[in-house]
Amino acid sequence: MGQSANPSLRDLANVADTSIAALALIRAGNSPRSGEHRAAVAKAVEFVASEIERSDRNSLYVTSARGTRVQAKLGTYIDTFLAATLLAEVKGKMPDETANRRVTRALDGVMEKIERNQLANGTWDNQGWAPVLAQSMAAKAINRAAQAGATVDEKVRTKAEVYARDQFDKRTGGFKADGSAGVALYSSAGNLGAMQDSDDTNRVKERELRGRLERASNEEERRKVRGEIDRIAGNRRDLNAARSAVVGRLADARFVQGFGSNGGEEYLSYMNIGESLAAGGGEEWQRWNRSINDNLERVQNQDGSWTGHHCITGRTFCTSAALLVLTLGGDNAPIASRLPRR
Repeated sequence: MGQSANPSLRDLANVADTSIAALALIRAGNSPRSGEHRAAVAKAVEFVASEIERSDRNSLYVTSARGTRVQAKLGTYIDTFLAATLLAEVKGKMPDETANRRVTRALDGVMEKIERNQLANGTWDNQGWAPVLAQSMAAKAINRAAQAGATVDEKVRTKAEVYARDQFDKRTGGFKADGSAGVALYSSAGNLGAMQDSDDTNRVKERELRGRLERASNEEERRKVRGEIDRIAGNRRDLNAARSAVVGRLADARFVQGFGSNGGEEYLSYMNIGESLAAGGGEEWQRWNRSINDNLERVQNQDGSWTGHHCITGRTFCTSAALLVLTLGGDNAPIASRLPRR
């Protein structure tokens, strides 16, 4: 059911809730053509695709729903970014070729919207309480789409990466508070997640670039390729520094609590942190995974769901985001985890 700041929308399905619920089912081992809940995943994808098909071509909206709680808290276009992430995860995995073609068309259409509406500084015109989290999901959508083989404008992807890097202060180890409602957990997790998602894509790009460098026939081409390789290396350095800075704060209960109590924003932040730590591996990841699993077990409702106690309180969004945290590192992790490591 949709969670809305507008009472007239409260019981209506919406793209953001549907997309994150389907992503949780996928992470739990389902796809549109396999698994116990394959029919639910396929139905969710059909709903999301139909909403996209009804949307206009030029705006960043993919749905006619306005004023949902998730939009108000995370950002105006959170539906768009979650939809693109879902479509990237199911691209080529639908039950038949007709459905696969539909997903490809829908994903291409959403990516065109995302590319057309990106601002010069690498952001989108997200209004909301903590739009840094929508910005992180935009970066995730772009990178997951690229990883899935969709057509993605590399300039758009790079601008989102550079924006996230610019939010991190290497001198202090902190992040700018832009779009975070003054909550350090949100700014840290959102920008760390964006840098990680870009690095995941960069691993494949870097191999391609090194091949191009070897084949380059003139100095101008070599200079251009070296510049791209240097940017990738710079993002990786900033990512490692940012990850270390965040790890250094994970023992601080006030930092981990975010706003001070659990909401959908906290669960989404835990997912972003967890994805980056899982990519790094080692004891830091194991320690965080044990700690956050214990945390989520403590706050789980008796019926098995999770809810929020501020802002995003809805059962669908919170349960789905919590499951995306709990299933990190498993066999059905995101596309990025299946890419070759350096």
